[in-house]
Amino acid sequence: MAERTPMIAGNWKMNLGRKEAQELIYAIKDGIKGLKDIQVLVAPPFTHLDTVLKAIGGADIYLAAQNMYWEMSGAYTGEVSGRMLQEAGCTHVILGHSERRNLFQETSDMVNQKVKAASFLGLIPIICVGETLEQRDNGQAFEVVQRQLEKSMDNFLADQRMPPSTILAYEPVWAIGTGRTASPDQAEEVHRFIREWIDSSFDTHTAEQIRILYGGSVKPDNISALMSKPDIDGALVGGASLKSEVFLKIIRFQEG
Repeated sequence: MAERTPMIAGNWKMNLGRKEAQELIYAIKDGIKGLKDIQVLVAPPFTHLDTVLKAIGGADIYLAAQNMYWEMSGAYTGEVSGRMLQEAGCTHVILGHSERRNLFQETSDMVNQKVKAASFLGLIPIICVGETLEQRDNGQAFEVVQRQLEKSMDNFLADQRMPPSTILAYEPVWAIGTGRTASPDQAEEVHRFIREWIDSSFDTHTAEQIRILYGGSVKPDNISALMSKPDIDGALVGGASLKSEVFLKIIRFQEG
């Protein structure tokens, strides 16, 4: 079985000023000194990418954007292309976050086009999937997640190849920013379902390599239990990633 390096990713969403972003990175840099066998990633707003890149310097912190458009250039007012993200120093990009899907009516077909463009450029996509509370209560969680996977990665399915660097993130919508968290067993159940879907849709080797992060009210007091599950490979952290002392406790969960 492939060894999957855990990743703790901070999605800052539409938060922090430039100075606050810089100070947060300095604190994270200081707090991860000597840390091994875990990857750290931050996803600041577009306007802070350059500031954050400079603050990261030579530290072992990956830089991601929170979204992108699938065209390389053109008359798409307000959009940012993957090539622009690369020039800004990004190695990763979050795609299909539930807030994009629900607040901005982003469909899985649109996510698929973004995933295709990101992969073409060599940007690593972090593809988000997850069900609403109503869908979970109706027993549709697996059905919804599978449909999102199939449509958001239709291009991979057509090629019968999923790049092993691809990262998936299971974020139950009902647990994002609500204080509610899927129990470790609930999260593992869906993570295992996703890994089995990769196995059947692609191959076992790919399924063993792909990292699947959990997102949804991740905190220092639940990260260890979540990470103890065999199919949970890290966390996509929202609000708790905005305070260095909290985020660092999550990053250093193995020392808890």
